[in-house]
Amino acid sequence: MTIVHVFILRWQYDRGMILKNIGNNIVFLRKKLHLRQIDLATALEIDCSYLSGIENGKRNLSVLLLNDIATVLEVPIQDLFKEKI
Repeated sequence: MTIVHVFILRWQYDRGMILKNIGNNIVFLRKKLHLRQIDLATALEIDCSYLSGIENGKRNLSVLLLNDIATVLEVPIQDLFKEKI
C-alpha cells in the first residue's frame, strides 16, 4: 500500500467519523428536547429519511443546514461538532 492510499483511507475514515459524531450529537440533542425525528425534519423542512441519514452519519450536509439544526435544537453550531456532549 502506498502512502497515497494510506492518506486516502485515513481521510475517508476521518470524514466518516466527523459525520457520525455530528449525527450522534443531533440525536442526543433532539431526544433531550423530546423531539421525534419527524418533528425535527418538519421544523427543518427536510425529508425524514434525509434526517435519518444525517443522524446515522451516512449523509453529507451543508453548513446552512447545520446552522438550521443548531437553531432548532437551541445550541451553538459548534456543539454539533463536539466529540462528547
